[in-house]
Amino acid sequence: MEILLLLVGLGLILAGANFLTDGSAALAKRFRVPEFIIGLTIVAVGTSTPELVVSVLSAIGGQSDVAIGNVVGSNIFNVFAILGVCALIRPMALTADNIRRDIPFGMIASLLLVALVSDSFFASGATDRIGRIDGIVMLQLYVLLVGYTIRITGRTEASTTDTGTTTPQMHGGLIALAIIGGLAGLIFGGELFLDNATALARRLGVSESVIALTLVAGGTSLPELASSVVSLLKGKAEMALGNVIGSNIANILLILGMSATIRPLTPGGITLFDFGMVLLSALLLFIAAFTFRRKAIDRWEGVLFLLIYIGYIWQTVR
Repeated sequence: MEILLLLVGLGLILAGANFLTDGSAALAKRFRVPEFIIGLTIVAVGTSTPELVVSVLSAIGGQSDVAIGNVVGSNIFNVFAILGVCALIRPMALTADNIRRDIPFGMIASLLLVALVSDSFFASGATDRIGRIDGIVMLQLYVLLVGYTIRITGRTEASTTDTGTTTPQMHGGLIALAIIGGLAGLIFGGELFLDNATALARRLGVSESVIALTLVAGGTSLPELASSVVSLLKGKAEMALGNVIGSNIANILLILGMSATIRPLTPGGITLFDFGMVLLSALLLFIAAFTFRRKAIDRWEGVLFLLIYIGYIWQTVR
């Protein structure tokens, strides 16, 4: 029965991703908003809803390690697994704005996370934690960052000629229905998939900390994976990339910020190795943008990302 429900959940995720991509692309065209901005905001925050729910409920329940582990594992999954898969399907070109602004912002958010959970490094005997003040500052930074990105990008002509694809024509009501219905499919499908995958893992004797970093993180990131792959297949590479970068920033600043504001978070079983992997994922994306002549995430980089993720999972579960 659990396997059947896993498949049902996967079907809802794929259908939801398709509706969300079409609705978001139509919204971008209707209001002349760049697709990257739609990916960075509506798609990224929408597909991060499962992470938000899991982390906030975990914080309320006093399970700090699950709240942090969910975000840490999701960010690792987003870069190494999602961008790895997307790059294998089709190399992802990086725009000038990606290189100058978006990827550096992701790097800064990752550095901030590591700094906030390293109290003992800066003060001997201090307890590593993300406090309420830290959470409030993170939320303010997220609002400022999104506002700044939207303001400097401006309202430009949404173009489909570069990709050779056609943006679906929809009226306002249908756009809203497609986006809301797509998000609902992603969230409920992801929850169905996650609940049954977790039940199977527990039956096999997998520990809670490993479940948080792998199954919970991967399960709550399934909406990002589905929406990014579908966006890429529909020729919306900017939306796919914006989804991943935006989700990672939202996971740290918005989700952990909100969770820490509710209740201070301590890493618990989440180790320095795990936080280091978050930093490595941001660093490699930064290096890919700045050091190679071809400004794109190519297939060989996709293979490298996937191999790193497989190695991380092996190290975590062994």
